[in-house]
Amino acid sequence: MSEWFQPWVRKIETGGIHNILYVIILPIKVQKQNHFIGSLSWALLILQADSLYMHIHRGYENLKLVRPVVTLGIFDGVHLGHKVLLDRLVSAAKEVNGEAVVITFSPHPRLVLDKNSSSLAFLTTMEEKIVLLRRAKVDHLVIIEFTREFSSISACDFVMDILVKKIGTRHLIIGYNHHFGRKGEGNFNTVKQCTDSLDFRVEQVHGLQSDGGAISSSLAREALLQGRLDEANKLLGYSYSVSGTVIAGRKIGRSIGFPTANIKPDDQHKLIPCKGVYAVEVILGGKFYKGMLSIGSNPTVNDDPVLRSIEVHILDFQSDIYGSGITVIFRKRLRDEIRFDSMENLVLQMEIDKQSTIEIFS
Repeated sequence: MSEWFQPWVRKIETGGIHNILYVIILPIKVQKQNHFIGSLSWALLILQADSLYMHIHRGYENLKLVRPVVTLGIFDGVHLGHKVLLDRLVSAAKEVNGEAVVITFSPHPRLVLDKNSSSLAFLTTMEEKIVLLRRAKVDHLVIIEFTREFSSISACDFVMDILVKKIGTRHLIIGYNHHFGRKGEGNFNTVKQCTDSLDFRVEQVHGLQSDGGAISSSLAREALLQGRLDEANKLLGYSYSVSGTVIAGRKIGRSIGFPTANIKPDDQHKLIPCKGVYAVEVILGGKFYKGMLSIGSNPTVNDDPVLRSIEVHILDFQSDIYGSGITVIFRKRLRDEIRFDSMENLVLQMEIDKQSTIEIFS
């Protein structure tokens, strides 16, 4: 098993990427963990162990960093391509007895600069990103507020005024296709030119290749939107998840023996995978359950194709959970969304989906 998939605490039982282990969180104890991105309730509180502690800074003023080795970017998804860069960052920091520092931006620059930003969707919320960067053993995360004014700073000014003077950077590591600064003018060569007269090292890390080319956030997003869940999870290095709140629905599922929890995502810009039916794990109240989840317009009982719902039927579960926080972890895509000619046929297919879900988790 690669280091990237090692659990945060000592394993109780191993099982590939999905390990059974115990973690301590507030205010409850999670009994089983198969995934390292969960709901906001435990993503922010998970395991403040010394070996996994990461300082989070809002802004770059008055930082006290020790021989910082720095990288910067959006890191949407913190996928396996990012992991190569982060591994090198942590390694380089250890070489000089320094600290590994990641600089990122919030809100996402496209939300500020794009004219039509309402339809933008991303792989990770900031809370999820924090969990993943901590998992990568980063020492410091510096979150810079991204504004239109900030976007007008030239690449050289950013390097000199912020990276060098404010943060104290002497070693910068960037990805193979990373651009920054005004109109994306900054890159590896730009940094070398700007710092030519300084004691400053800039290093470029090449991308990690997959069958579809260099692993990127765009490739993972595309795979999820096209229903290629296995491919997306492979690119990410973990199973994709969505967190939200359980809201009231039309209770049609309950009337046919398959009650569902309707989910409103916590973040309106969180990417929702392609329409269809999925086998998922459900984190609810600090416990894990098996479930089958439907994304789509429910065409058998609904004539409005624009309407989209996210509904999960939790196996062997009966409690009232309206208003509760919930996380669904996408393990397998079972099928496309189908319009059935009768409710009876829909129920028959749901029984098949349920059995498929049970077999996947058995």
